[in-house]
Amino acid sequence: MVAAGVLSAYYFGLTGTFWAVTGEFTRWGGHLLQLLGFEPEKWGYFQLIGLQGGPWDRVDGWVVLGMLAGAFAAALIAGNVKLRVPHNPRRLMQAFVGGILAGFGARLSMGCNLAALFTGVPQFTLHAWLFALATACGSYLGVRAALHPALKPQATVKRVAKPSAFHAVSASQAAAAPRRAFSEWAGVAVLAGFLAIAVAVTAQRPVLTIAALFGIAFGVIIQRSQLCFTSAFRDLWVTGRANMAKGLVLGMAASTIGTASYIQLGVAPKVFWAGPGVILGGLLFGFGIVIAGGCETGWMYRTMEGQVHFWVVGAGNIVGAAFLAWAWDGLGLYRTLVAHWPRVNLIESMGWTGALLFTYGLFALMYLFLHLWESRRSYQRPQEQPAAPAPVREVAHGV
Repeated sequence: MVAAGVLSAYYFGLTGTFWAVTGEFTRWGGHLLQLLGFEPEKWGYFQLIGLQGGPWDRVDGWVVLGMLAGAFAAALIAGNVKLRVPHNPRRLMQAFVGGILAGFGARLSMGCNLAALFTGVPQFTLHAWLFALATACGSYLGVRAALHPALKPQATVKRVAKPSAFHAVSASQAAAAPRRAFSEWAGVAVLAGFLAIAVAVTAQRPVLTIAALFGIAFGVIIQRSQLCFTSAFRDLWVTGRANMAKGLVLGMAASTIGTASYIQLGVAPKVFWAGPGVILGGLLFGFGIVIAGGCETGWMYRTMEGQVHFWVVGAGNIVGAAFLAWAWDGLGLYRTLVAHWPRVNLIESMGWTGALLFTYGLFALMYLFLHLWESRRSYQRPQEQPAAPAPVREVAHGV
């Protein structure tokens, strides 16, 4: 989380934009609509975020492509690429519906967890704090819904044979060694191939090359760390574990000081509307990512690991984001939930000292809350169970 926060600050300073992905996924949905004969480029939302060219012409496009390539290469090098299909088809429907809600909510809020938490909060925009609070509440509601018997995956317990000899394990490892070596070299080839293509295509526009390089770095980080904002919130409400949530706070704190330095050097922050639109969007996003099982970073690296469930989550994200682009004017969402509310820049409202004290004060309060919450839940230890007569394996259908 801290490494991602530091990189996001450098990314902001070198490209002049923020680390985000759902805006680009919305554009991908727009391109698909164009192929179907629609004219989304005339919609107000696409006039706001832009729909010119293709992903290879945009900074956001290259950072997303780089993230996918970096995550895929890291998964190959780790030997973690394997086609995985959910046992329960119902999980695919949950993935799609949750993805739609998350994509719709993220774009109503003008950004997902990345654009709000890792880049919005460090850029001192009040809307990002409203999004963070609403996402936490939405994720809690999502956890309560996901634990309902109608949605909770059913698990069965099966006995498995324990390896009886060390030689059998050694033989299995020896047989897997060639496959592991091939996978590692394949990962290196993916990195080298993507870099070669990126440099060739973006040679005349260095900022796109920079975006591709940062995308690779982000992709490697999220895959190797299994960085998932859904887990940060879900673990908090289900088990009381706050490791990843604490990491999120530290990552935002690291990003804020670097981002502030670039703002002082003249890089303009991105400030959006602080109103009911961002609150409703955050609630839908938090609820959706729990139902889907993963946020934007989570489904991206899991998709590249071969988990079919998250292919469906990604498709739902694109559908939900594209639907919001139409509903922005088509259902009057901009007029009713966004237009009449101010864009609040904390630096302009409080001054540099006030904005920094406010932001880091909230970081301290968040970290203290997480520590106390985790400490309180740690006392609720389950009673010890008698030892099982034989090794068992739990298989959760659909997980």
